[in-house]
Amino acid sequence: MGTLALVAVAALPAQAAPDTIRIGVATAGGGDPVTWGGSPGGVARVNNWLEEEFKATGIKVEWLFFKGAGPAVNEALSNRQIDFAYQGDLPSIVGRSNGLKTKLLLASGARNNLYLVAPPKSDIRSIKDLKDRTVSIFRGTNGHLVAINVLAANGLAERDIKGVNLDTGSAQAALVSSGVDAAFGGYEWFKVRDQGLAKVVYSTQGQDPAFTRQASLLVRADFEQANPAEVQRVVDVFVRAARWSSDEKNRDELFRIWARSGTPVASWAAEFDQQQLAVRNSPLADDFIIGRYKAVVADALKLKLIRREVSVDDWFDTRYLKNALKKQGLENYWTAYDAKGQPKASPSVASR
Repeated sequence: MGTLALVAVAALPAQAAPDTIRIGVATAGGGDPVTWGGSPGGVARVNNWLEEEFKATGIKVEWLFFKGAGPAVNEALSNRQIDFAYQGDLPSIVGRSNGLKTKLLLASGARNNLYLVAPPKSDIRSIKDLKDRTVSIFRGTNGHLVAINVLAANGLAERDIKGVNLDTGSAQAALVSSGVDAAFGGYEWFKVRDQGLAKVVYSTQGQDPAFTRQASLLVRADFEQANPAEVQRVVDVFVRAARWSSDEKNRDELFRIWARSGTPVASWAAEFDQQQLAVRNSPLADDFIIGRYKAVVADALKLKLIRREVSVDDWFDTRYLKNALKKQGLENYWTAYDAKGQPKASPSVASR
């Protein structure tokens, strides 16, 4: 938002600021108070940066965590129970295809890996071994589509496996009790592996970045329209958290903060092994992020996970992000990546 736009906003009749800003997070989280890891947002949460930001104006910040992940967040957005959402790519696209009016403000947790795990003594040693096996997939989440693409890259379709729709906790219980033969999931499986209860059969680490999952901070469009100043302040804090979370000298402390969610430091070290923090925690809506959202739309249509086309270019609203980068002197801090996930020739601002 430029200076003229800010002047124009200031000239409008004063609108009452919200009493509470409600942020929905697409994970059950853990700890006390409940928090989550893998996103700079978890740093803002643990450090109370948003609460401090709004303290002087008397606005409360409320965090809501959803065991039902992305699909449950969509329901909360639809019922106007939350104002902002931290959510993965596929569920946010499903929400948009169903008529949810949201705006994507910034990336918050890019290139999240996907893993396939099996019991330690299982004869499953590769994706190809999953044919006719019972496999847990958390349907409707951003891991669902990547799992389908990984299967396809190995000559299998989803119908070639006996898919079972289980949330994270249920999948862990099922695998440990031999209720399923294998399970797709994220970093949460390292804890189970380190307890000797599972082995990692496949990882997207070091593979084509198209096999990774993206997450973003969204806002309800009507909330953004009515409260641009508050939206800017939320984005400012998320960018500050992204900057802190991208600094390699904070790596150990970052993992300790994320570990408060119940996922051990060792799991975060494994998830981020040989990966730069600044690549994973960049807030930029660059060509890679936008390209991944477009690819997810195309795949979701093909697989009939959504019924109609979803536009992506007009969904990202990076005015607030650009403002925050400029204010914090971070316009050239992060590298922008092209659609294939390779660094662009020169650093860029928030893209478009």
